[in-house]
Amino acid sequence: MLLRFHTLLCIALITLVTNLASDQDAPKPPRIVGHRGLMRHAPENTLSGFAACMSLRLGFELDIRRSKDGVLVVLHDGDVNRTTYGNGSVTDFTLPELQKLDAGRRFAPEFAGERIPTLEAVFAQMKSMDIDTLVCLDIKVEDETLAGEVVALAKKHGVLQRVMFIGLTIEDPKLRAKLKAADAKTPVAVLANQRENLAKALEDKSADWIYVRFIPTADEVRTIHGMGKRVFLSGKLSAGHEPENWQRAREVGVDALLTDYPLECQRLWRVGREK
Repeated sequence: MLLRFHTLLCIALITLVTNLASDQDAPKPPRIVGHRGLMRHAPENTLSGFAACMSLRLGFELDIRRSKDGVLVVLHDGDVNRTTYGNGSVTDFTLPELQKLDAGRRFAPEFAGERIPTLEAVFAQMKSMDIDTLVCLDIKVEDETLAGEVVALAKKHGVLQRVMFIGLTIEDPKLRAKLKAADAKTPVAVLANQRENLAKALEDKSADWIYVRFIPTADEVRTIHGMGKRVFLSGKLSAGHEPENWQRAREVGVDALLTDYPLECQRLWRVGREK
């Protein structure tokens, strides 16, 4: 367990020091959000990966499901087969049963002992580390009380304004309404899958973010900002190792982007500032 934290801490410190050395007086770049955490360097959707992201001043995305006994847990798949040595649906396991599973060893031996975290544990970690990063919450399942429970947990730990709801939320106005009913200040996103969908997305008064899967023009970004909303880039244009797209997103004023390669994106922008 100590080894995995040491490994991630070294990655974080080396990258952070070099970034800070070149961040002085630089224009504020878009927030970089690591898909499922630092998933190429640590087990996805784990506290170790999330802690590493925050240490690097990176945001992260996580996935929310519910255990058999009703606890909100962080796991992408509907079953535990891929990320642990267990077998079966998440909903077949109580929380104590889920937390007996090793969520790290399958990624690398040094992460042995990593557990599937509860959503509350992630929020508690965010509060404890107290680093201003954007955390995207991908709701994978919907029921009558889930939206209110997530908002209540975020408020309990004082992190509601550091999160943004995606997943089912971006295409479901009823779910967005539930989240806003739980707290009117809950940050939610609405989808503009293609450029022709942008005008309709902007009509959604509940949305704080416009979730785009295309790179908008600078004029489109100014229009979005002028309506008091922010721009979040996701999908294939940013998820992979896409330096040209990352740079274009920065140039037009995108506010945040989701990628599987957050360290590479961060490094690209740092190197660009040094030239």
